[in-house]
Formats: sequence, C-alpha cells, structure tokens
Amino acid sequence: MALTGDYKLISTEDMLQGHAELCIHAYGFVKSMALKCAIELGIPGAIHGYGGGATLDELATIIALPPSRLPRLRRLMRVLTVSGVFSVQHKQPDDSVCDGAVVYGLTSASRLLVSDGETSSGLSRLVSLMVDPNLTAPFSGMSAWFMDDEQPRSFFEMHHSEDLWDMAARDAALSRTIGDGMTDDSRFVVEVLLRDSRARDVFRGVRSMVDVGGGTGAIAKAIATAFPQVECSVLDLPHVAAEAPADGEVRFIAGDMFDYIPPADAVLLKSVMHDWRDDECVKILRRCKEAIPSKEAGGKVIIINMVVGSGMSKGKSTEKEEAQALYDLFLMVFEGGEREELEWKKIFLDAGFSGYNIIPVLGIRSIIEVYP
Repeated sequence: MALTGDYKLISTEDMLQGHAELCIHAYGFVKSMALKCAIELGIPGAIHGYGGGATLDELATIIALPPSRLPRLRRLMRVLTVSGVFSVQHKQPDDSVCDGAVVYGLTSASRLLVSDGETSSGLSRLVSLMVDPNLTAPFSGMSAWFMDDEQPRSFFEMHHSEDLWDMAARDAALSRTIGDGMTDDSRFVVEVLLRDSRARDVFRGVRSMVDVGGGTGAIAKAIATAFPQVECSVLDLPHVAAEAPADGEVRFIAGDMFDYIPPADAVLLKSVMHDWRDDECVKILRRCKEAIPSKEAGGKVIIINMVVGSGMSKGKSTEKEEAQALYDLFLMVFEGGEREELEWKKIFLDAGFSGYNIIPVLGIRSIIEVYP
C-alpha cells in the first residue's frame, strides 16, 4: 500500500521514533498506575527494609504475594525500573549473595516513598492523593469542558456535579486523603526549608505566625520547634480543625480565610493560592493584610508555591520545568493553577501590597515574602 499524506515527508527512522514517543505519551497513565500499585503493595518499604536491595522472590515473600502473581510482579517492576522509580542491578552468577538474580533498589525518587513508621510516611500519601480516582477521572472529559463554556467552572465539577471542597466536606475518606497528602507534603517542605539558611532567615524576628489552611499543623509544629520564639497557630475549615490533634503544640482555629484571619506578625500560605482564581487570591491577601502589622513592624505574608519558570535554564527543557507544567495542568481539574512572576506581582499589587521577594530554594517551588 502506498504511503499517503505527511507520511511521505517522514523518514522511516523518524516514523518509528515518533511511534515510540506517542506510545510513551499515550501510556503515561500506566506509569502512574504502576507507581500507585507499588505504593499500595508496600514495595518501597520492602526494599528499604531488606537492606536497600531485594530480588523478585524476596520482594514477593516480604509483601506476601500469591505465587501465581510472581510473573506479573516482574512486569510491574520492569515498568518501574525503566521509568526510573527503582534501580536494577544484575548480579553475576558467581556472586555469593544470589545466583544471577536481578536486584531492585531505591532511587532518589522512591527513597521519598519510604515510611519510618513513626513520624513520617515519606511522600507516599501525597502521591496517592495525586492519583486518586476522584481527581484523575475528570480528565477524561477535559476536551468537552474546553469546548463548552456553559459547563461548570471546572471539569471536576462537570464530572462529579459538585466542586472538590464541597465533596471533601461531606466525604470523610476524601477529606482524609487530602489531609494526609498535604501533611506528607508539608513535612517534606519543612525538612528542606530548615536545611537552608536563606529559608530559615524568613522566620527570624517573627514572634507570631498563623498558618492558613495548615491542616493538622505539620509545618506550624516544625516551625514552633525550630524557632521557639514564634507563637504558631493554624486556621482551617471547621471539618478540618475538628480532626486536628489536641496536643497543645499549636493552637487550631476553625474559620474561613475569606472571612477573617487571626492577627499575627506573619501569615503563612502553603499550597493555598494555587487553588483559587486571581480575584479570590486578592480577597485572601487583603484578609492577610488586615491581620499583619506594617512592614516596618515586621509584618509579612509568606507564600510557598510555584513561580513558574523561576530558576529554570532558558532554552533547555528540564525535569523541573516538566514537573511544573504537569502540576499546573493537574490543578486545572478543579480550576486551580500555578503562576509566573508577573502574575504573582499583579495580584500582590491588586491586594495593596508594596513589594515581594522570591526565594527559589524548594526545587519546583519557591518561598515568596510579600510586604504590606
């Protein structure tokens, strides 16, 4: 059969390369589901607990896998090693440890999925939130949402007939999934934050801080411990505050940030602003401005969010750039979104703030100090 159309203009090598690339893109969801499966099976923890390396048979024993599923486990691990989630080492047959076996190990990514069993579950619950069916299923209707401006505000709402926050308020399991994921993320952020002197300087001189949307208080507690002079409190919605631990480390306040934010030297907004439209962010920031003293008296808002493009190499695509782009589109499921610096600047000025300082020390995210 003769070639038609644009195929005539493409070399055989480029056709086959393009086909392979399309397969990778089209089957990208398989990688997400494979990662989800590995977390649910406990594979990262199993490898870690076995000294950092385990064969397929050893993994199967640790996770109590039915023998009939062993060949399928090999196929799962092949996807996860090819995609870089786990490492793979082929032992030589004369090795005293194992006879020509394949040994799976942890990478910088999968090490973050290991729980210590006490204070941290790594980032496993955050990843579970990212691939939760409630959030992934609406993407199947994204094209219909784009072409019909009579559709609801978000394709989450188009799919579920209610927005994410209303669903979380009535669905305890979803609320817990969101809370657990954000707690994991907060612990990760604060671990990086407290290692960097520029990030630590953000909290020096602050006497009181309210963490708006702070959930169970992971960041507030860590800051209170690292900086004993800072009196920390957490503001969140009533159904979230009701689940907060009553350990007395920080004060939990039930409320709505659109209505009122308790007074403090600093207001912390971690992963909050990207959930809201520009006009809603301006409203939140105006409430923050009402809560803090003047710049001269040390008042400021501390935002932890992406500044799209910040710290990236021009003209060269990087993993950080791809991660920012993917996360931005992921947030669009409930009509959230990340911002470039000029977009941040506009909402700061619209809310009546005088200036800001971006500190790019959190990988794909940054700390932004905003001054009244």
